[in-house]
Amino acid sequence: MAAVVLVATRLLRGSGCWSGSRLRFGPSAYRRFSSGGAYPNIPLSSPLPGVPKPVFASVDGQEKFETKVTTLDNGLHVASQNKFGQFCTVGILINSGSRYEAKYLSGIAHFLEKLAFSSTARFDSKDEILLTLEKHGGICDCQTSRDTTMYAVSADSKGLDTVVGLLADVVLQPRLTDEEVEMTRMAVQFELEDLNLRPDPEPLLTEMIHEAAYRENTVGLHRFCPTENIAKINREVLHSYLRNYYTPDRMVLAGVGVEHEHLVDCAQKYLLGVQPAWGSAEAVDVDRSVAQYTGGIAKLERDMSNVSLGPTPIPELTHIMVGLESCSFLEEDFIPFAVLNMMMGGGGSFSAGGPGKGMFSRLYLNVLNRHHWMYNATSYHHSYEDTGLLCIHASADPRQVREMVEIITKEFILMGGTVDTVELERAKTQLTSMLMMNLESRPVIFEDVGRQVLATRSRKLPHELCTLIREYCGGSEGLPQVSARLRGGRLALPQAMGARGVSVTPGSRGLHQLSSAGVAEGRAVGSQIWSHFLAPPCTCCHLGR
Repeated sequence: MAAVVLVATRLLRGSGCWSGSRLRFGPSAYRRFSSGGAYPNIPLSSPLPGVPKPVFASVDGQEKFETKVTTLDNGLHVASQNKFGQFCTVGILINSGSRYEAKYLSGIAHFLEKLAFSSTARFDSKDEILLTLEKHGGICDCQTSRDTTMYAVSADSKGLDTVVGLLADVVLQPRLTDEEVEMTRMAVQFELEDLNLRPDPEPLLTEMIHEAAYRENTVGLHRFCPTENIAKINREVLHSYLRNYYTPDRMVLAGVGVEHEHLVDCAQKYLLGVQPAWGSAEAVDVDRSVAQYTGGIAKLERDMSNVSLGPTPIPELTHIMVGLESCSFLEEDFIPFAVLNMMMGGGGSFSAGGPGKGMFSRLYLNVLNRHHWMYNATSYHHSYEDTGLLCIHASADPRQVREMVEIITKEFILMGGTVDTVELERAKTQLTSMLMMNLESRPVIFEDVGRQVLATRSRKLPHELCTLIREYCGGSEGLPQVSARLRGGRLALPQAMGARGVSVTPGSRGLHQLSSAGVAEGRAVGSQIWSHFLAPPCTCCHLGR
């Protein structure tokens, strides 16, 4: 490019009409305009002289960012969060899930998730619902967890009235035809088969650790429909469940990117005084059980030798997940446990490094970086309105089970010890960063608004949560709240594990005796853990391949 400019300059200088001109075409002449040469000595941090002072838009306090909540006459809560943009996310969150299925067949919530956005009183098929949403550029989704069911739609804000009407019809007026129920049976069966063949064991391990920690109660009930219940769930069973748990006082209509008054008007129009398809709008028998932590062992052996994504077979691994009881998201200890979970961190042994990847977390520094044979070491924190579970998932070769359990046990012991100030501040900063990054997404804001209002009838704003994280100080003695819970005997640890052929005889709350017919290395772990703890309640799950 410089050569072309030089040739052009010479040609212009040589022509008669330009010989007397002082025009200059060169780097120096162009640089004066592109690099701000008119103000050569003013740094970028200082305002330019002669430039008018900019006037920025401002709001009074936090009023534009507050979550507004209104309660209708039937007990339904309407919550909205203002967010500028063309599109909005609106949905109905219901206080229902697998934890409320103690008196029903397990798997009803799983069925309802698959049946969502099917035919209703106003719409003859799912295709008609999707076509209606497409007119407003919308998409829909339904997700169920152990304690919450969520129906959500993202669409153009101008179609809010249509969206709320559609959501009300989907939730309160589903037809649940025999054909739809039969199709759902096939979908659930396929999902269960896919779950058992999936190389990633994390969904199964999460299911098993809850079953072991809260045996046969609340959040320990099956989240996925058991195979034996697929043929038993029908329209009558679903209506019996919906009659008790799909009531207005257990619902929140949440919206992000909408005007609150408009959302309330739509709620009054479509969700007030509506007779549901199951006949009654009042609950008859609601399960109000509180989660009871029991501790226990769950194990599953899987043969993955025939499952491979290519010519290289999947490595034969033993996966364990060890958990301890933490706290609910309503307690003050929730922030310390969130900081602890971030401080433990972890991940896969082949994860790429880089900023923000948590490579300075304990499970990376103390486990994955020191023990090359460990495939995975990751910390998880599950929190509910009345309990919580802090877990560590680890994977290794079956011959390394004894060492793997010892290492994970040691990390649990160190949780109650001292915490370095730099380590604590790094975890708090990373937690704050992750919180703010996730809340940049409109669907995430919607779920946060809905879940908080459903649980507490209000919402803590992001800056309030950041303040709680920033002001929390563990001190030189470590994390006091976490240490107190560990000393209280709520630690969940396995005593011994084998990779294959393991028979388990669990105690109710004390020492768990294991004998292994396949891998002798797992036999010695119990005595080593017993030397650190005096018969604590134990929760662990084990998945051998």
